[in-house]
Amino acid sequence: MITAYAPASIGNISCGFDIMGMAIQRPGDEVSVAFNKTGDVRIVNIQGDGGKLPYNPEKNTATVPMFSLLKYLGETKGVDVHIHKKMPFGSGLGSSAASAVAGAVALNQLLGNPLTKKELLPFALDGEAIASGARHADNVAPSLLGGITLISSNNPLQVISLPVPAQLYCTLVHPKVEILTKDARNVLPKQVSMSTAVHQMAHAASFVAALYTNNLQLLAQNTTDLLAEPYRKSLLPHFDAAKNAALYGGAMAFGISGSGPSMFAFSDAKSKAQQIALLLEKTFQRKKIACTTYTSSVNTEGAIIL
Repeated sequence: MITAYAPASIGNISCGFDIMGMAIQRPGDEVSVAFNKTGDVRIVNIQGDGGKLPYNPEKNTATVPMFSLLKYLGETKGVDVHIHKKMPFGSGLGSSAASAVAGAVALNQLLGNPLTKKELLPFALDGEAIASGARHADNVAPSLLGGITLISSNNPLQVISLPVPAQLYCTLVHPKVEILTKDARNVLPKQVSMSTAVHQMAHAASFVAALYTNNLQLLAQNTTDLLAEPYRKSLLPHFDAAKNAALYGGAMAFGISGSGPSMFAFSDAKSKAQQIALLLEKTFQRKKIACTTYTSSVNTEGAIIL
């Protein structure tokens, strides 16, 4: 049996709405596969989902990529699938993307690695589309490829892997509240002013320049969201209090991970990342909201075979 692990990811990274993403070390999802003699793709077992995920393989994020991959390769082998969800649902950490990526990577390994990681991206996107209704790659690409990724085009799909500063750390806090992606989308304005668009383009371009020049000060100054955060933060519990706590703890920047409710902070040392995590935990404890925190360097590997 082959088992693949795919990590969580931070979508948007504030300045890169729908076009940037970053992989973190944990949490992540695991998918295990083995051949069967039926010729069918079967979900044998699902753990950690609280009974929320479908056993119908044509409706499950982890198995939909397998149908596409088998068809593309002309394979008729049957596959038994075991899914271990280790990520919270609706967290803003790319949970569905991680499942789709782990499924595609596991099956590719089982078949003898006919495709490269990058070639697996369209198949993983098939799984993401089942969950979110759209083929957004800002979570799928970093979960699969690792590092920080830029989606330069959706049609045709083009992904650029960006340089990763070795001293960049992140802290994530996931308050135990649910925010539906459709609600997070609906709260956004349909139009923005020309000046807002220009400023946001400057932030995104400067962020990329900061990565290429290893300039964390420039990166911190431009991890800024003028498109979504001003509107989405009202959906998140105590966003401003969490941001103030993170900045007090030494964070360089603070923002919303994906569509929330998870939030992230950047720092330049592991000790700072851990200190920020403690301050965020205390902040939500005072507000009587349960939360989980994670500290991580940037995951440059992406999905792996365990």
